[in-house]
Amino acid sequence: MSLIGAVLVLLGAAEVIVWALRRNPSGNIDAAILETFRLRVHAWWILLATLATAFLLGHVVTVVLFGLISFWALREFITLTPTRPGDHTTLFLVFTVVPLLQYVLVGLGAYGLYIIFIPVYVFLLIPPMIALSGDYKRFLERTAKIQVGLLICVYCLSYAPALLTLKLPELAPGVADSGGNVRLLFFFVLVVQLSDALQYAWSQSPNKHVIVPTINTTRTWEGLLGGTASVTLIAAALWWATPFHGPKWWMAAAMGAVISLMCFAGGITMSAIKRDRGVSDFGTLVEGHGGVLDRIDSLCFAAPVFFHCTRWWLMQM
Repeated sequence: MSLIGAVLVLLGAAEVIVWALRRNPSGNIDAAILETFRLRVHAWWILLATLATAFLLGHVVTVVLFGLISFWALREFITLTPTRPGDHTTLFLVFTVVPLLQYVLVGLGAYGLYIIFIPVYVFLLIPPMIALSGDYKRFLERTAKIQVGLLICVYCLSYAPALLTLKLPELAPGVADSGGNVRLLFFFVLVVQLSDALQYAWSQSPNKHVIVPTINTTRTWEGLLGGTASVTLIAAALWWATPFHGPKWWMAAAMGAVISLMCFAGGITMSAIKRDRGVSDFGTLVEGHGGVLDRIDSLCFAAPVFFHCTRWWLMQM
């Protein structure tokens, strides 16, 4: 609760700052940048309220919440690319059975199953199912599209609620930290959101060096390096909300750096997909931010890496 309280204070301060800047506009601040920041703050309020409610209602509700987000994100991804009648049976399976089974396995903590269910069994099932339809036109493209959508929107994102199933170290002999998993998940989501915001803020520096101009003109070296450095320091300061406490606080800092780099990887990859499809957003559900997938691309790419790094660390203890 202390971590959520600290975030509430920060969001409240951000609201006050935005309100003051809008009341007294300065020529040094771009109105478009200020409006983008305002919309981001509002999106964070919604995200915080949703996550906090799910946490209070228990682990099952949290897993269900992420499952619904996965379903909506997958819908946006598949809708963005054309399909053929021969894909309909496969898409029915992909939208109904696969996400449900993946999140049931995550909720049960069946680590040995949910890490291979989609990338092994489902990926092997999709090509023959499409082939059985008899439609061979753009076969590889259609197959790859469905597999990539499942990988990013369902498989990768499911590692976020999977953090709730990790066995954390005991605070004292025989005394487990029952709220530690919730703090760990909230820490992860918070650091991801801060990484996106700080990379965007640092990218507004006067001397910009765009990394890949043909893909995304807002992703700069200043944003990547400055945002990663800032997030690393913030993650180190929040070591108490993670299992990387005590003399190993530096591990929290390292995790912050890893999350920030994966957030960049997710953002640039999804930008490339949108460029390829000739669109600016995956959807229009979130005001000022496009669709759900536009808001969770960083979460999707960072979740499996953070999960496995954390699990590896816990196994060394």
